[in-house]
Amino acid sequence: MQSGRLVVISLIMFVAAGCASQSDLESMRRDSDEMKNRIYSIEKSLGEVRGDVKEGVEKALTADRQRVETMQHEVEAYQKEMAAIRKSGADLQATLDSARVDMQLLTGKVDDLRIQAQRPADDLALLKEDTGKRLALLEERLTKLELGVQQGFAELQKKAPEQPATPEGVYQQGLDAMKAGDTVKAREFFTKFLDQNPRHKLAANAHYWIGETYYSEKHFEQAILEFQEVIKNFPEKEKVPAAMLKQGMAFKEIGDLKSASYIYKKLTEEYPKSEEAKVAKEKLRGK
Repeated sequence: MQSGRLVVISLIMFVAAGCASQSDLESMRRDSDEMKNRIYSIEKSLGEVRGDVKEGVEKALTADRQRVETMQHEVEAYQKEMAAIRKSGADLQATLDSARVDMQLLTGKVDDLRIQAQRPADDLALLKEDTGKRLALLEERLTKLELGVQQGFAELQKKAPEQPATPEGVYQQGLDAMKAGDTVKAREFFTKFLDQNPRHKLAANAHYWIGETYYSEKHFEQAILEFQEVIKNFPEKEKVPAAMLKQGMAFKEIGDLKSASYIYKKLTEEYPKSEEAKVAKEKLRGK
């Protein structure tokens, strides 16, 4: 357009000056028209190019938005699946802890068989047989639960990216070590868990299992102190009856029968409907 204006201006100047012939004027008109046509063609081509570029950019942006939306849906689906796996693992772990408590109670009942030796031989034989069957069934159940927990956590580890150890992860390491019979390693993990998370919802459980490690090692005085941590600092937790029962058993092991009887009696009074209270009543009757 700028070139066209220059041609027109030049033409006017030639006419005004009276220096141009008629043929020159015709030639300049033709040049001017040709220049205008070329400029029009160029502008038309530029318009087409702009249209193509705009259409390509819009298509590319649309495709990118679709890819982003697809990735967001995939991330949301992955997060939901991870949450479901974590919940499943937590439920399995709770069931496993409950089964372990049942196992401990039955173990206590087996110990009581020694006290009941004066009963008739037939009754004692039946009791042993019944207890053996219950132990076998519970061991089978515990094995299945442990397998389910292991499979759940294995699946979780496959799908989840590796992350720093969580409080629950450290607690689980302690349970795994306890299950493997490595009480020293288990105590290290539970102690680490409590040092880092003293008021965690699993803190009472961690104190209880530390007490169990000492009890298993026959360090009964230390076990008594650790069970007392549960009883004193976490009175609202479900582990308190189990801690009281094992504390009473620990007192009995060191020969302090008076303290053992006191703990059993207190357990039956404060938690009369618990399974641990039933065991405590049997121990009180058998003293």
